[in-house]
Amino acid sequence: MTTLSPLLAITQLCFCNRGSVESSKSIHYVCKTKKSRPTKRFGRMDVGNDSRLLFATSRVAAQPTEQMMFTSSNPLVDQLKEVSTYRFRTEIGGHVKISIGKINGKYAVYVEVSSLELGASDNISLMLIWGIYTSDSSCFMPLDSSSHARTIETPLLQNSFARFAIELEFEAKQTPFYLSFFLKPTSSGVEIRNHNKSNFCVPIGFNPGYPAPLGLSFSTDGSTNFAFFSRNAAGCVLCLYDDSTSGKPALELDLDPYVNRSGDIWHASLEAAWTFLSYGYRCKGAALPSDADKFDAGRVLLDPYSKIIINSVADNVSGLLPEYLGRLCSEPVFDWSDDVPPNLAMEKLVVYRVNVMRFTKDNSSQISSDAAGTFAGLTEKLSHFKNLGVNAVLLESIFPFDEQKGPYFPRHFFSPSNVYGPSNGSVAAISSMKEMVKKLHANGIEVLMEVVFTHTAEAGALQGIDDSSYYCTSITTGLDAQNALNCNHPIVQRVILDSLQHWVTEFHLDGFCFINASSLLRSFGGEYLSRPPVVEAIAFDPLFSKTKIIADCWDPKELEAKETAFPHWKKWAEMNTKFCYDVRNFLRGEGLLSDLATRLCGSGDIFSSGRGPAFSFNFITRNFGLPLVDLVSFSGDELASELSWNCGEEGPTNKTTILERRLKQIRNYLFVLFVSLGVPVLNMGDECGQSSGGSTSYGSRKPFDWNALSTGFGIQTTQFISFLSSLRMRRSDLLQKRDFLKEENIDWHGSDQNPPRWEDPSCKFLAMTLKVDKPGSGLSSESSHVEGDMFIAFNAAGRSESVTLPQVPEGMAWHRLVDTALPFPGFFSNDSEPVIRQPYEMKSHSCILLEANIHDG
Repeated sequence: MTTLSPLLAITQLCFCNRGSVESSKSIHYVCKTKKSRPTKRFGRMDVGNDSRLLFATSRVAAQPTEQMMFTSSNPLVDQLKEVSTYRFRTEIGGHVKISIGKINGKYAVYVEVSSLELGASDNISLMLIWGIYTSDSSCFMPLDSSSHARTIETPLLQNSFARFAIELEFEAKQTPFYLSFFLKPTSSGVEIRNHNKSNFCVPIGFNPGYPAPLGLSFSTDGSTNFAFFSRNAAGCVLCLYDDSTSGKPALELDLDPYVNRSGDIWHASLEAAWTFLSYGYRCKGAALPSDADKFDAGRVLLDPYSKIIINSVADNVSGLLPEYLGRLCSEPVFDWSDDVPPNLAMEKLVVYRVNVMRFTKDNSSQISSDAAGTFAGLTEKLSHFKNLGVNAVLLESIFPFDEQKGPYFPRHFFSPSNVYGPSNGSVAAISSMKEMVKKLHANGIEVLMEVVFTHTAEAGALQGIDDSSYYCTSITTGLDAQNALNCNHPIVQRVILDSLQHWVTEFHLDGFCFINASSLLRSFGGEYLSRPPVVEAIAFDPLFSKTKIIADCWDPKELEAKETAFPHWKKWAEMNTKFCYDVRNFLRGEGLLSDLATRLCGSGDIFSSGRGPAFSFNFITRNFGLPLVDLVSFSGDELASELSWNCGEEGPTNKTTILERRLKQIRNYLFVLFVSLGVPVLNMGDECGQSSGGSTSYGSRKPFDWNALSTGFGIQTTQFISFLSSLRMRRSDLLQKRDFLKEENIDWHGSDQNPPRWEDPSCKFLAMTLKVDKPGSGLSSESSHVEGDMFIAFNAAGRSESVTLPQVPEGMAWHRLVDTALPFPGFFSNDSEPVIRQPYEMKSHSCILLEANIHDG
């Protein structure tokens, strides 16, 4: 290819937009016009996925034109490598075809204009007025160091087929940028632009890219594809950084709305993206006047689909940078080859809710400082879960979050927060979490995770990308439009599903608990939907066929649970708030026996329509509200909603009778939790008597005190929990049922074996006999291990009850396994003596469990 003049070396490359940088590198280009020459018919040219065709539809970007036949008047195109072809229609008819490819380490651009009606004159000539830009399509770079010219006028020559053509050549090292031009006939001086009356624009040194998948994706040829949703932004700028400490991007690309946009997705593909460290986006302008105040052209935004995020500059004086930027690299490779998820049936679960940081942050954990408060620290305390008999951990939300408001106000959905990794590193956090999951799986423990998809932090999350799509901006909803997500909008639904799929495939998580799940049922207008699309889509996603899906209708903004009939499609389980309220009410001496009986039997009023008791995740306390020891120690007027009882004196006390009553109540709560049908959920710190001093706020919760496990309270409580866990497993025939008990498998009693007074609010005693299915033949005298019926009684009154026990089959006797009124260690045992004396004297505020076994005497 012969070099023709003019050859211009442009220095002092500058950008006209804020946040851009200056470069002292020179841009070299060569422009050529060709004389008339015979046309050459192309062969079957494969232009690959980089080829694009522009049509008139304003919202449709360049479309693929693979395997098309082209007719060219220039053999240059035959020599180009990795050809991208674009076709435009002009505003007066006719077509402009642009072919771009590499040759000899340079980018060659071939422009050909055809079918342009310019009149009948034989001396018609056509000028190409062109310039280049990166960060701002409205501001071209200077092309002449002396005159600072920003455009060049170059003549096109007409060939024998009445086509005009020109060749431009650019140094590859000066890319990427956009070439922008319009046409002007010398005869009329009319400026000719594309069908949308804007400049013809094509990318040089990068490709249009693809709209899917969203976020970063990496091709085998080494290129990186960027895809970003914003429906209502008029423009989108890709910002690339080569230094995490710099507040200014090293390169900005103002994505062209016709080449780099498909529908509502902005996209571009760069070959040398690996030379940069991180990236973000700026959304500028609004497609609709009503959205004009929702876009800040100077603010850099985090890609919602970034899989690895890093902290941006520490001193963000301008406030225009996000707290995080997406890192330009793929996720670290992890060896999952030996990982076998436990895949436990839901009715077999015993769950422990844990805050990753608070679990091992305290010095009492005796974990090294770099592992304390991290996933690695949690892994080191694996023995604690096994000692309790726990087979599933429920991680409090680990998304990157607003540090002022806590983990239930997330900023991102596709990566764990960096604070949970060694040295607060993003890649280290990802690898450390995967190691934790793999280690827990190897020990038969499933990993569930709380997720928050109904709202975000009030700033630094998805705000500014497309608020009208992501957030509930309708003034009629009654929701906080600043951070309430529009969950059933197609793009938000897509984010939720993609995030869940990412956590299942990349982190091998076994289940999710959806915080504030009742808001997943809302439409954009705020009304509740009978078939919310996002809830239904999660229920039927085949990737989640073995994943536990749990709705938790507790609202971290209003600090309360919102009761609602949750649509489930026989897939969704629920955190059972009614269980918590009814058990608390009964044990403090209020409430009806019928309410307690309903909770003991698996809450059929909630889970009977196609589900079962295994879908009920039962809890007494959680990470908001009073912890277990405070539930029996504080009950002031301001705590009325907690349904607590201080057992006779408010706050700390030294009175023995009060302390003994409180200890019985703690045992009672744990006992009811484990003997009820459903999944018991323990809360971190309750086993060692951790107190918040009567405060219900999340921030009042303290790090786990490992020294408290060695106190008398800690020892007996952890041993009692372990006993109850093993009891549930041993008597799974009665205590771990997926289906509800049949009528013939349960009897209800008062203290005198008469029917209970169900609706008498003054009655505080309830007993039940859980009866095993009787075999066809009688008991064998050799089957000393046969386990019989279970008798369970609850006395919430302030007086003792003389309990008449039911009859047992001949050769068997009642053996006491639990009596919460007895001193430690005798209040629970697998090897107790048979109960001979009748009636059984049951102390006030206590529970008992008796089991019918073979009697040797």
